[in-house]
Amino acid sequence: MTTAIDASTNPEVNGTGRERKLSTGSDLPYRVLLIVTAVLVGGLFLAFIGSIVQESIPGWRTVGWTFFTGTNWNYGAHIYGALPLIVGTVLTTGLALLLAVPVGFGTALAIVFLIPRRFQLIISSIVELLAVVPSIIYGVWGYLTIQPWLDATVQPWLASKTNGHFPFSGLGIGFGLMLGSLVLAVMILPTIAAISRDVVAAVPNEMIEGALSLGATKSQVLRKVVVPSSRSGLLGAVTLGTGRALGETIAMVVLLGGVNQTHPIPVSLFGTTGTLASEIANNFGNLSGAAGLGVLCCLALVLMVIIGLVNLSARVIVARNLRKFQQ
Repeated sequence: MTTAIDASTNPEVNGTGRERKLSTGSDLPYRVLLIVTAVLVGGLFLAFIGSIVQESIPGWRTVGWTFFTGTNWNYGAHIYGALPLIVGTVLTTGLALLLAVPVGFGTALAIVFLIPRRFQLIISSIVELLAVVPSIIYGVWGYLTIQPWLDATVQPWLASKTNGHFPFSGLGIGFGLMLGSLVLAVMILPTIAAISRDVVAAVPNEMIEGALSLGATKSQVLRKVVVPSSRSGLLGAVTLGTGRALGETIAMVVLLGGVNQTHPIPVSLFGTTGTLASEIANNFGNLSGAAGLGVLCCLALVLMVIIGLVNLSARVIVARNLRKFQQ
């Protein structure tokens, strides 16, 4: 049985009954627009990096390799050993992630799979609201609320339980690595939780229902179906949280004890420290010539390299997981 094709209703057939090719000329303006946009973005990025590199040259000439090996930093005294700042940046970010990642993942799973549906929207809205709170608000909250609590209660109790040994050695005054890491964890927690919630909510219901029909418990479904299926997206949430933690500035200036000009390498959680970003913010108004500005630009370059390595590592892990999934 054959059916006739009505040329008037078929856009791919012209009046003579022959196929008509769709015109692609209309795509040319969009291609040009996309190319121009890509060139502009790439040019702006290169100009930004180039300016930072150019401004940092006097700093590299002044400091040399001692910038990476020096164990003392005092910008006012022209002592530019940035190793304590690098260590402080890595420690604060690492400790914050150690606290925020499990809680963030657990919050996301609870919102999607455990909390009653009528409460999900309310709790999701609260998490999203916390994610956009300015960091200075968290800094003030940590200064007024968490610091007195650590100074009067938590740090004396920890020191008494460990007899003042590592990692709770030294004199605890509330400010320092512990306070900065706690507040930083609270800062990045809503970001990780909000993104993780969207990721786990995208897991197909067929996979979940199939696991349940095979006799898996809800905890087994979460651990063996939902989390493995969302691994790449969860890694993206952690990466974004890491980027915010590495670049946090104003709040960390006070919470880490950054008002002190001298920053030795922290030897305990009670010790004061500084980060690359907080030191740039703290000293940008006290520039001392081209060399002083150059040293701060050196700090900026090192921070950008660290963030770039974090993003590159995340991309490598995601690509490796995708290859395993395709196999």
